[in-house]
Amino acid sequence: MTQSQALEIMKTGANIFLTGEPGSGKTHIVNQYVSYLRSCGIEPAITASTGIAATHIGGMTIHSWSGIGIKTDLSRHEVDKIANDKRISKRIRASDVLIIDEISMLPPYALNMVDSVCRRAKNNPNPFGGMQVIFVGDFFQLPPIMKRQDEHSQVALLEEMSARFAYGSSAWESANPITCYLHEQYRQDDKEYLNLLSAIRANNFCDSHLNHLQSRKIDYHQAPSGLPKLFSHNLDVDSVNNQMLSKLPGKSQAYEMFTDGHRNLIETLKRGCLSPENLELKIGASVMFTKNSPKGLFVNGTLGTVEGFDAGSNYPIIVTTAGRRVTVERADWVLEDGGRDLARITQFPLRLAWAITVHKSQGMSLDGAIMDLSSVFEFGQGYVALSRVRRLSGLHLLGWNKRAFEVHPEIVAKDVDFKTSSEDDGLVFAKMSPEDLAKIQTDFINLCGGQPGLIVEREVKDFYPIKIKKIKIDTYNETFKLWREGKSVGEIVEARNLKENTILSHLEKLCEKGKIRAEEFLKLIPESFCKFLPEVHDVFLRLDTSKLGPIFEYFDGKFSYENLRLARMVMKKK
Repeated sequence: MTQSQALEIMKTGANIFLTGEPGSGKTHIVNQYVSYLRSCGIEPAITASTGIAATHIGGMTIHSWSGIGIKTDLSRHEVDKIANDKRISKRIRASDVLIIDEISMLPPYALNMVDSVCRRAKNNPNPFGGMQVIFVGDFFQLPPIMKRQDEHSQVALLEEMSARFAYGSSAWESANPITCYLHEQYRQDDKEYLNLLSAIRANNFCDSHLNHLQSRKIDYHQAPSGLPKLFSHNLDVDSVNNQMLSKLPGKSQAYEMFTDGHRNLIETLKRGCLSPENLELKIGASVMFTKNSPKGLFVNGTLGTVEGFDAGSNYPIIVTTAGRRVTVERADWVLEDGGRDLARITQFPLRLAWAITVHKSQGMSLDGAIMDLSSVFEFGQGYVALSRVRRLSGLHLLGWNKRAFEVHPEIVAKDVDFKTSSEDDGLVFAKMSPEDLAKIQTDFINLCGGQPGLIVEREVKDFYPIKIKKIKIDTYNETFKLWREGKSVGEIVEARNLKENTILSHLEKLCEKGKIRAEEFLKLIPESFCKFLPEVHDVFLRLDTSKLGPIFEYFDGKFSYENLRLARMVMKKK
């Protein structure tokens, strides 16, 4: 789906899951949608799962916005208490659109709690109290931190992994978001490097890809100067930055952060701000900008070197890697509520950039970086780091471990469903006339009170999803007609101009509806895989799951997701 298509769908008021590979423009689309809403007189609630992500989009954490804080569970009494808090209740009741960025890092229990608080505060039983919700993120990136018991059986561990993500929550299911999967790429311009990243994303990383990375391996003393180093642990980052700063000659200049507002909210801003509370700089220091310049002089992630300090103001003077000379002024990070500042911190939008953690690099685009991935400990951590860099020539690797090139196996399978759903929804909107689409969009704005005119006395769900569900049945029927004509999957793919995974998904749904018998799929299974069917079916039953991720993990990648999907389709008769 293109960015423009996604934006048009968002304007209808439907619940949305906006996703895509790193660099596909998710934040750009969110900013465009926010600008559109504000031009219509509607102020959306802009939130994110982490403080860092919240500062990138100019919002606050979803935990603070909803009042759930750090809780992992809420009783009915606690939900009522939060929803009756005047400040929180006023904020939620005033919101018609809720945006949650970096949804991949939000645990399912947290999303459920937000949903409960919103329903109670708005006294509305609909998902999230009837608000439009926009989930933004990429589940291939860093997952949420979940508390685990010390010991698990293999089955229990796999079950826990499959329920780890926000899409596994009841709140997600009830919101039933339309998936807008962006396929355009605006960060990487190196085809070879894009193929490598795509291989990691599909869990198809192999020796040929490793050979490319081998060519970028260096020893520490060979690391080019002026590039940031990415590490998986804070201790490594602090050690490198402090060591490098101490080696520079001359006197250092220290800049303290200014703060204003409620102490707890200030602490929230500090945790999400990439600039340190106490910034120490010297001439020659390698730095990175931590915020976009309103004047377009730099963006979050722009690298440079301290050239000096202004004689009058003592502000740092930075020369960027592109050669631009900038006298840097202080910037503000603000938490707002209804146009009122709740908390503010002020600091120069800079940080030492000899080293940075992978976690804090999310959302950045770098021309070059030095990475040590030898201590990567989480699925997707290496992928996040590698996808920060625009091209292979800008990558310099100190080392890696096996986990550095692995993504969560559950997400690989789920991603197929997301792409299929996005393609189906794209077809729906392609069939809509511009007049019908414009009317839906206008109805939503009127419903939110954003423009003069008659307010439609209906919930958003009443005038949008009913239409889309009706058309979705048609797209399945088109596939069904071709199947009944005896067409092969390949012929259906060609006739409908869709991807094979999409067609297989249609056939599986048609089987669930009873239109196709499961045994009809036997002809699709490769002969070489047939002998493994009893073993695969047995594992599906023993693990008591219909998800492909746990099965793929159990067999350690022995069978492809396509073959496991076919095995699952054949099982429908059991």
